[in-house]
Amino acid sequence: MGVMKAAAFIDKNRIEIVEKKIPDVGPNDALIRITTTTICGTDVHILKGEYPVAKGLTVGHEPVGIIEKLGSNVKGYEEGQRVIAGAICPSFTSYPCQDGYPSQDGSYLMENGVCSCHGYKATAGWRFGNMIDGTQAEYVLVPDAQANLAPIPDGLTDEEVLMCPDIMSTGFKGAENANIEIGDIVAIFAQGPIGLCATAGARLKGASVIIAIDGNNERLEIAKKLGATVTLNFKEVDIIDEVMKLTNGRGVDASIEALGTQKTFEQALAILKPGGTLSSLGVYSQDLVIPLKYFAAGLGDHKINTALCPGGKERMRRLMNVIRSGNVDLKPLVTHQFKLDDIVEAYDLFANQRDGVLKVAIKP
Repeated sequence: MGVMKAAAFIDKNRIEIVEKKIPDVGPNDALIRITTTTICGTDVHILKGEYPVAKGLTVGHEPVGIIEKLGSNVKGYEEGQRVIAGAICPSFTSYPCQDGYPSQDGSYLMENGVCSCHGYKATAGWRFGNMIDGTQAEYVLVPDAQANLAPIPDGLTDEEVLMCPDIMSTGFKGAENANIEIGDIVAIFAQGPIGLCATAGARLKGASVIIAIDGNNERLEIAKKLGATVTLNFKEVDIIDEVMKLTNGRGVDASIEALGTQKTFEQALAILKPGGTLSSLGVYSQDLVIPLKYFAAGLGDHKINTALCPGGKERMRRLMNVIRSGNVDLKPLVTHQFKLDDIVEAYDLFANQRDGVLKVAIKP
């Protein structure tokens, strides 16, 4: 089918534009012409060599585009139709999928019917830019397309749905995993794109007090627009002391950790009430230590939930319904635009968090 441009992982600190063959389409696949994609914090981990992928792999996992070609088994879609697919594109046939955890699709590598522990990869449900070629390209091949393609409702722009495949789905899952009930007090650590979406999700779940925590006042202002009722700059106050004052010493009902550091994890645990839930969204690059006093020596009835971004067409449909309803406006998260040819420059901006960047729209 010819060749295309793609951003490939070459080596540590090297992602470059290369030419690749446009993928052939199998019976269960769909070829999508990318109209907009973006760079994720996980892509920066790949760039820095902190998360291993194969050299030459096309990176990126957030596709917005148009169906170029459909496999023979894929029904109910049309070529030329605008669609998204989740960053996680599960088959819905594996044991984890049928056990209710489709994000973990393929996580259990079997050898002769026996689970191979050395082959376990807890992110195997994430295929784009991890297990297979990803979305920072002119085209991407979507596997198991029947389960993963979600038509974009009329009237929604690429930028409005760009957060759905990963950032919005992940942030909302943080709120869902926090067991939030109407009237709860919730604290959200880090107001990057995922933390901001968690803030919006906490509001939709019914939290009455939402404490947004970050060191960037501009991001805290965006958090207010998405539902935060209290903002705390960790550079200006002691977070644990301040939150305990705000809750009259009771602690929060739930905390959401969206950065992935030992310090924020500890603080998120420290401010929990007995029986509270810590919802962890951070990508951790080293072992975590659970501090004895904040964990109440294991006797505090605390719950710690982790998550990998939910995918599949039904998840995407629901998220786009939230956007279409006007309940959440995530367009302000897209702060910069780049052509695919300029993606190295976009990575430099995003990885170094310059010029107020939140998310960049990449346009092939």
